[in-house]
Amino acid sequence: MSNFEPTFEIDGRPVGPGHPCYIVAEAGSNHNRDLGIARELIDVAADAGADAVKFQTYTGAGLYSSKAPRFSHMTDERSPRELIEAIALPRDWQEELMSHARTRRIHLFSTPFDSEAVDSLTEIGVGVLKIASFEIVDLQLIRKAASAGVPLIISTGMANYGEVEDALGAVAETGNRAVALLRCASLYPAAPEIMNLRAMATMRQAFGVPVGLSDHTLGVAMAAAAAALEAHVYEKHFTLSRSMEGPDHSFALEPDELRAAVTAIRDVESALGNGRLEGPSEAESVEMFTLGRRSLVATRDMPAGTIITAEMLVAKRPGYGIAPKHLELVIGRRAAVDIEEDDVVTWEMV
Repeated sequence: MSNFEPTFEIDGRPVGPGHPCYIVAEAGSNHNRDLGIARELIDVAADAGADAVKFQTYTGAGLYSSKAPRFSHMTDERSPRELIEAIALPRDWQEELMSHARTRRIHLFSTPFDSEAVDSLTEIGVGVLKIASFEIVDLQLIRKAASAGVPLIISTGMANYGEVEDALGAVAETGNRAVALLRCASLYPAAPEIMNLRAMATMRQAFGVPVGLSDHTLGVAMAAAAAALEAHVYEKHFTLSRSMEGPDHSFALEPDELRAAVTAIRDVESALGNGRLEGPSEAESVEMFTLGRRSLVATRDMPAGTIITAEMLVAKRPGYGIAPKHLELVIGRRAAVDIEEDDVVTWEMV
């Protein structure tokens, strides 16, 4: 799979090794078919510092057979097809939402679930498309999305190596070389013990593409963990309030938590550093290095000429005197000047 780019751009924003994690605030269906809420979700994502806000583009009839049984965890009496239709984003909103996102200087894109959805998203100028985990086996949809001429982000929840390889093969057939893979656990919410975050590194090594995490756990811990493992993309559901009605609100982050997740990622990124052991940083060296470290200090008064013994010295702070490791070089020398008890001993004094 070496035909893919290790780094690509989404509307001019580099994604991949050496660049900040591309943070996607997943609005999904949490707009509750209210245009005002959808616009507010864009505002929340922008205020939180996310790089992008993402919706989902589907219809009930296009996604589910009318004969599909209900999931066991569903408490809604409606069929999956009826439920999905009731929460679907009206496609005539998409252009207005894109315009609003541009005024807020945040990327907007969506997950298409059918061919017409790809076309409608392409028409409004999205800079990237997302393939959901359940759709990774729909190679026709993947080919259609890959042919749109923008990068793809593909979630890999429940997928094995061969299925990921098939999906990437479908992308490669179109000539599209810009794709990222997201590790995902397809439960809502997902327990930390099934996240398998190390799979990100496995996919990076196996397929040579940017990788990241689609996070369905509760809270913000996985955001920091993903950043520590150098995820290139991070995606998380968010909502205005978990008390709102709808299937995706209960496990989503509220606005203050979304801000905390973005902050955690950026703080961890800045903390990783270059890995080199270079001594004190510029911030440390002015005061902490000189006052916080130890040096040799007199335990008693030593008049000039006194032959210095080990008992006359102790290692104490501050650290601008003779380093404790040079104790043996000082023992046996004479005091060149009068040294008082608790004086910091320097080379000029012996």
